[in-house]
Amino acid sequence: MTASIQTEPKVFLKGLFDIGVRRVQAAECLPKYLPANPPKGRTLVLGAGKAAAAMAAAVSNHYRGDMEGLVVTRYGHGINTKIPHLDVVEAAHPVPDAVSRDAARGMLTLAKNLTIDDRLIFLASGGGSSLLSLPAEGFSFSKKQELMKHLLSSGASISEINCVRKHVSSIKGGRLASAAGMAEVLTYVISDVPGDNASDVASGPTITDHTSLKEAWAVIDKYGAPDLKLMKSLLTNPQNETIQHQPPNWRSQIIATANDCLGAAAAQARHQGLAVVNLGPSLEGDAATLGRQHAKLAIDLYAKGEPTLILSGGETTVTVKNPNGRGGRNMEYALGAALELAGRPGIFALACDTDGIDGSEESAGAYINPNILDQAASLGLDPVRHLQQNCSFDFFNLLNSLIVTGPTRTNVNDFRSILILPKNQA
Repeated sequence: MTASIQTEPKVFLKGLFDIGVRRVQAAECLPKYLPANPPKGRTLVLGAGKAAAAMAAAVSNHYRGDMEGLVVTRYGHGINTKIPHLDVVEAAHPVPDAVSRDAARGMLTLAKNLTIDDRLIFLASGGGSSLLSLPAEGFSFSKKQELMKHLLSSGASISEINCVRKHVSSIKGGRLASAAGMAEVLTYVISDVPGDNASDVASGPTITDHTSLKEAWAVIDKYGAPDLKLMKSLLTNPQNETIQHQPPNWRSQIIATANDCLGAAAAQARHQGLAVVNLGPSLEGDAATLGRQHAKLAIDLYAKGEPTLILSGGETTVTVKNPNGRGGRNMEYALGAALELAGRPGIFALACDTDGIDGSEESAGAYINPNILDQAASLGLDPVRHLQQNCSFDFFNLLNSLIVTGPTRTNVNDFRSILILPKNQA
């Protein structure tokens, strides 16, 4: 191992993940963007996403002036202390529940009571699309739950899913801000979407939309839906078009991105003497396929003989073949990489979701080393079968290779790192 890396690879890679996640915490990145002075009237703070509670706490600690409001976050992603004058509720993710619906109704009611002298601060982060869910007129909540279950397992990208969400909603696609009338609307965004389009984060309740009903129908036409007749009716109704033009009283600011997270990790790696190959913050595609591609790149870099770190972010997808399988996209990425590496020495990888939850499991992701397939064989585990059956969680759990962090209360999507230590360095 190089003299600059003083810990074993798993600890080193987990340390880089921690550094990246700290960089995109609300307390670190939000305060400098908050307005210096309160409005003439009231300040209403609303928010949705896995970082919502942490973002609300940052506003409470740093914003001057009285405030009231409501934010909704994922179950288990709240904070331990009460935030003065702000209510925090927890709801289901990735499929919405009744709390998601009630929170959306409550926020619309609060927004409608604002005047031109008031200010709405909206706090958007990943997961908000599920956590703030109120179907369009003529679309029942149970039907919307069925649609989300279908799309989330179809292999559709997050931008495609959010395009549909906005057009079958009573609150997304700028509708919450529209309800606030002439009040000033300030939106602060921790981005979890490739490309950092603010209107895609939490499906943009307070941001104008760049997609259309026609595009939403194209997504349904591509991936199907449980009730195609109903979807056709909803997505040809002009009343369901999103807010397309931005009023002068709306402003938005992205305060943290995957690029910030990767940049912090890259700086630390360079400080410790590693060459860094940063593939960027916006990678998409099938998780296991991307893992295989990155493993091939790692093999090529190993041959060059220089200690190197490969970093990448974005949001991959998983096509669910087994509805009873357990695992997330980062675990499938890691398993795909492990199969491609086939036990090659000197290459180690960690893939985690920055919110601390990979899929629906209570783990952030997984770690692999050159011995992992031998360890699997000794336990009678078939990695190919586990991947085909979407059972990556069980595979890594049995090998004690899960990365468990608990909720991080932020979210800039995937963090993937591959450490390459040539033979004379490992």
